[in-house]
Amino acid sequence: MKRVFIILALLIVSHTATAQLFSKEKIKNNENFDKALLSWGFFLGLNSYDYQFNYEQDLKDILVETNVGFSVGLISNLRINKYLDLRFEPGLFISQRNIMYDPSYFNGVEFNDSDLLREVKSTYVHFPLLLKISTKRLNNFKPFIIGGISTSINLSSNEENPDDNSAGQFRTSRNVMFYELGFGIDFYNQWFKFSPSIRGVFAMTDEIVKDVDPNSPWTGNIATMKTRGIFLNFTFQ
Repeated sequence: MKRVFIILALLIVSHTATAQLFSKEKIKNNENFDKALLSWGFFLGLNSYDYQFNYEQDLKDILVETNVGFSVGLISNLRINKYLDLRFEPGLFISQRNIMYDPSYFNGVEFNDSDLLREVKSTYVHFPLLLKISTKRLNNFKPFIIGGISTSINLSSNEENPDDNSAGQFRTSRNVMFYELGFGIDFYNQWFKFSPSIRGVFAMTDEIVKDVDPNSPWTGNIATMKTRGIFLNFTFQ
């Protein structure tokens, strides 16, 4: 699924950019758009979240089945100069990951097939502060890279839930810190600026909430569990 994200983004970017790059100089749409000190917009997008595990013991890997989620949010942009912008992009990100355990984790413990699977549904309220670095505008498009730090509140974390995996409840931390890095292209038309971009996000904080039993087959062998993901955003300003 992550490959599909990347291929789709590259096709969108390369097709439109190539068409404009090798055409003759055109009349610039919204020529003064980027001169405003402040500008606003919104984004719609897709996301795919994964987990990266580090283990206490050398057992079989815990597998993660990723799914495509939906994202929506707002944009506020502060112009620093011709090539630099500071952006705040709060958004709502909805996703689901399925964590699958190997039966070897339950040696000596009675278990059912349902114990090998944990569905982790996440609803993140995401607050990124990003620096956007753009190239010189070429006709009606302008490539850029973007990166920064962010924090998220996971409304579905169940961190304070007293039930743990022994009752079928997989728990994660409510607050998560990330760093982000991505690229995209601004396309200018007569009415607005459209910007497809692809971005990788990587958690800096551990998210696992351990079960009460220190030898729990679900959390006992997990040293750290950190989110990583891919965002495909379509921005309108």
